[in-house]
Amino acid sequence: MSADRQTRITAPEPGWATHADVVVVGSGIAGLSTALRYVQGTDVGRVVLVTKDRLSTGSTAFAQGGIAAAMAPEDGPVAHMVDTHLAGAGLCDPHAVNVLATEGPDALRWLIGLGAEFDRDDDGELSLTREGGHRTDRVVHAGGDATGAEIQRALVRAVRDAERVEIIEHALALDVLRDPSTGRVGGITLHVMGEGERDGVGAVRAPAVVLATGGMGQVFAATTNPPVSTGDGLALAARAGASLRDLEFIQFHPTVLWLGPEARGRQPLVSEALRGEGAYLVDAEGRRIMLGVHELADLAPRDVVARTIARVMAAQDTDHVYLETRHFGRATWERRFPTILASCRAHGIDPLTQAIPVAPAAHYASGGVEVDIDGRTGVPGLWAVGEVARTGVHGANRLASNSLLEGLVYADRIAARLIAEPSPERAEVVTVGVPAPPVDPSTAARIRALMSRHAGVLRTGDGLKSLVTELDVLVENTGEVAPDTASWETANLLTVARLVAAAAGSRAESRGSHQRADTPEPRPELRTRPVIVRLEGDTIVTTDDKREPSLPTALEAELDGITFPLGRPDPAPEARAEFTLPWTAPHQGHVDTVLRALSEDLTAGPRIDVTTVATIPADQVRTAHVVARAAGTVSGLPLAELVFWLVADGALEVDRSVRDGDSVKRGDVLMTVTARTRDLLTAERTALNLLTHMSGIATATRTWVDAVAGTQARIRDSRKTTPGLRALDKYAVRCGGGVNHRYCLSDAGLIKDNHVLAAGGVGAAVRAIRERFPDLPLEVEVDRIDQIEDALAAGAEEILLDNFSVPRLREAVALVAGRARLESSGGLSLKVAADVAATGVDYLAVGALTHSSPALDIALDLA
Repeated sequence: MSADRQTRITAPEPGWATHADVVVVGSGIAGLSTALRYVQGTDVGRVVLVTKDRLSTGSTAFAQGGIAAAMAPEDGPVAHMVDTHLAGAGLCDPHAVNVLATEGPDALRWLIGLGAEFDRDDDGELSLTREGGHRTDRVVHAGGDATGAEIQRALVRAVRDAERVEIIEHALALDVLRDPSTGRVGGITLHVMGEGERDGVGAVRAPAVVLATGGMGQVFAATTNPPVSTGDGLALAARAGASLRDLEFIQFHPTVLWLGPEARGRQPLVSEALRGEGAYLVDAEGRRIMLGVHELADLAPRDVVARTIARVMAAQDTDHVYLETRHFGRATWERRFPTILASCRAHGIDPLTQAIPVAPAAHYASGGVEVDIDGRTGVPGLWAVGEVARTGVHGANRLASNSLLEGLVYADRIAARLIAEPSPERAEVVTVGVPAPPVDPSTAARIRALMSRHAGVLRTGDGLKSLVTELDVLVENTGEVAPDTASWETANLLTVARLVAAAAGSRAESRGSHQRADTPEPRPELRTRPVIVRLEGDTIVTTDDKREPSLPTALEAELDGITFPLGRPDPAPEARAEFTLPWTAPHQGHVDTVLRALSEDLTAGPRIDVTTVATIPADQVRTAHVVARAAGTVSGLPLAELVFWLVADGALEVDRSVRDGDSVKRGDVLMTVTARTRDLLTAERTALNLLTHMSGIATATRTWVDAVAGTQARIRDSRKTTPGLRALDKYAVRCGGGVNHRYCLSDAGLIKDNHVLAAGGVGAAVRAIRERFPDLPLEVEVDRIDQIEDALAAGAEEILLDNFSVPRLREAVALVAGRARLESSGGLSLKVAADVAATGVDYLAVGALTHSSPALDIALDLA
């Protein structure tokens, strides 16, 4: 964002400053883990950790249920990925989910190594439970229902023991500092309140700013979030020019202790771990409300449960339902849920003798500041992790207990990237942007009331339009207010409310935790149209960029290598100007190819594999082996993996036993894929079509290469390729040991008989190419010996000898005497290949390699 469109909070200039390598804003699991991982990975790196209250205060400490990770022997990362995607209603980022579930167990072990003590069973193994949306026990807990408090304790102790972490408590982050010449973030301004060691507005100068400020629950009238969760990090990032994504997806925890119709602010959470242990929801008459609503009943994903409760309350004109737990008994309550038991009793409710009154309340923001797979925002030097960030893990609805794991996993990734990347040279940084006035703190109640009324569990288009209008009025009516902590927090609340309202108003469907009473069904086309919002001055700008599939970096690199085999990724500039072709990222071309191939199987009707959907449960996970049924040379494993990845939305594990170009024998396992059974069988034919086709070309090429072994000649292809698959066909030739001729019409000049005829001779044709495209390679095709000298005189660098016999080839080689490269083409067969190669030609061009090689027999076997 240009400086004239950027805003900043009206505040005094910094009166003091400190320096660090990294400044982390926030002291929950994400911020504390980032600081620790960074100093653990460096010898001298220094972190300043800023927290709005005390180091131990934040949302993490209030997390009751636990932290989800595939730790049980019978569980696995793929099953965790599947459950995450099912909860996320189609909007999870495949790469992010894969990273979370794959790296999650080690991240949890790191936390245990720091001293976090989780509950254990009688055998000393981690005690695991189940929460909404999980189809197996994988939620680790501590103190029964005090998981967050134990995690916070362990991390706070480790941070206080870390010599190179400076802690600044009671400090509200205001805005970023920037290098005026580059625009790069170089620190933050902050206001230390009276309890802090410093006082007033100051600055932390650092080349990396990591936002770990948590959520925005306080923008609603009732929330499970602590008072500090006023969306400060989201507002700061928006003012800095960062994009925010998926903000419409606010998760409302379905079971928050109902304290009466006038209750406001933070409400006590009643963990869904209770439902994991057998509690169930009932209405005032004792009727179970989740039976028949979802296959998991009371353990359905949170959006389903919250939506059902809201509809029951509306139908029965009440403001709460009940959670039935009396069948637990005293022992279970006191052992497993002592914190919740004490909280209920403190509010006059005894779960041993009465049902617990509950209602939904704002709980968790699934969206946030848009970041990449390593936590980078679009603003250089600005990073985000935890609830403030939108990694893509949660999609339209967070799977229970994934948030603590996300904080751990992505803190590690940010720290690793910061350690690996060289720090920019230190520059003088300043506050930039047009000052935005603070907001009267009395406005906060109005903001919360509007948000709860129009952006709660059930929304309408008209309500969201009214919300946008009324919030804009509050902006226009901002008067003279003293800049202080309360007015700055209220300004942040108003900014975040406007961003959420804009995002919610732009999604005209119901999906996940964004439920529209006027459009109750999801619209398939909107699954790929994420809502992105950003702040330009006082204006909220909304876009809905098309979502491209995310892929692992290593797979992207492999696919990029397949696309441009000649090492010239761009066509000639003049050719590019004359034709409007989509010169996109190389791997994206293969993604599009695979999606088109898949669409042939998934075009009509409901766009599903009806057989697998009818016969196989949605959550069943199996392992399949891709097996050679005949001996040959392999090509296309990255493409086959891409097919499985796209169909499974990244919820898979892949282990390749061989590499492209390897020789295999019958019965060899080429790759092993673990994924949902439905996804494996849906992807099977497309993956095998590509793999068998490309391996057939590679196998045929290897046969020709073996036939000319011992000579200087090389086997190469032509442009006689399968339409739409040229890059793949030519890559397969390389896997078989061959080389590629022209990739397209613009990467070399090739003068053939018709060009000679149209141009008026070989010389004229060569001169025309040299004048128009002086840097391109130049080739001339001849079919008679007497044409060779003319081609050489005209400057041909390569001469293609079309349908020359072996004796004539020897004559041509002697005549050219090394003045140009020579290719033999036409009339070739394996029977004469060795004789042709022995003449001294440089290449044998075999067009049949890419247009008529038989497929190699390869199959998919379920284990």
